[in-house]
Amino acid sequence: MISLGLPWALLLLPLPLLVWWLVPPHREAVPALRFPFFRRIVETSGAAPGPGAVVLTRRRLQMAAAIAVWALLVLALAEPERVGAPVEITRAARDVVLAIDISGSMDTRDFRGTDGAPQQRLAAVKTVLRGFVEGREGDRMALIVFGSKAYVQAPLTDDLTTILELLDDTAVGMAGPHTALGDAIGLAIRTFEASDIEQRLLILLSDGSDTASRMSPVNAAEIAADKGVAIFTIGVGDPNASGENRVDLDALNDIARRTGGEYFYAADEAALDAVYDRIDTLAPREVETLSYRPRQSLAHIPLALAALIGLLSTAFLHFTSRRRALA
Repeated sequence: MISLGLPWALLLLPLPLLVWWLVPPHREAVPALRFPFFRRIVETSGAAPGPGAVVLTRRRLQMAAAIAVWALLVLALAEPERVGAPVEITRAARDVVLAIDISGSMDTRDFRGTDGAPQQRLAAVKTVLRGFVEGREGDRMALIVFGSKAYVQAPLTDDLTTILELLDDTAVGMAGPHTALGDAIGLAIRTFEASDIEQRLLILLSDGSDTASRMSPVNAAEIAADKGVAIFTIGVGDPNASGENRVDLDALNDIARRTGGEYFYAADEAALDAVYDRIDTLAPREVETLSYRPRQSLAHIPLALAALIGLLSTAFLHFTSRRRALA
């Protein structure tokens, strides 16, 4: 479909006609000699005197070319364009950050798989998390891993394949043996600063208590709440253990409560799988659809035609005038 971007420009079409009607012809004074006996000279020479003022006339070709060039220029000014079929783009209406604890305690093999066999905590988390990520096709996600320090493995992206590959390459102890829970939340908040989407979700998984953060988890949670970040916390450790190996369920619960999120505890792979299903229910994937029509400008076509007509008509008039002069 062809349309005009500035159809009001077509109102300029009658402008030359209005100028021709309303503006008087151009007058130009030239030097001349006045003869008091001019009439006698003319009669003696047998010449016919011409008018003192001459209004130059144009040939039909000149008029036709001028009209065509003006019409094409006005048409180009109206911005003709080819409008394509509607194109719809679906994008996520919420960004998700995954913060995964990879401290030394995640190497413990006390996590029960679906077959009842003991598994490494991190391996079980990876298995279940893969299904969760694959089910959020179209969402933007980021991956943060933390131990003694927190690191961004992948910023917000809709390339979920890369998220899964980076998750597979993650190993226990890569970020240090301790647990910096508060720093992980703070880094997630900074990651969300690159997002212009209001709905933000942080899924925080840990199996220990905070022992290495420069910012307390409670303070980080308060800041997250102010920034509109909802935190879903998941505890996967042993609440009866001692030291850093004891998961601080109260702290995880407090973090989720302060941000309007939810707290979960998963003791085995089946429970962890149910947790992610529950998160899908509480925070279903939200999308927004944008529609637009691709537009291709065609203004160059009338401009090229106007230039071609102008050149051809000028060349034709030049050659015909020379032929007459030579004749």
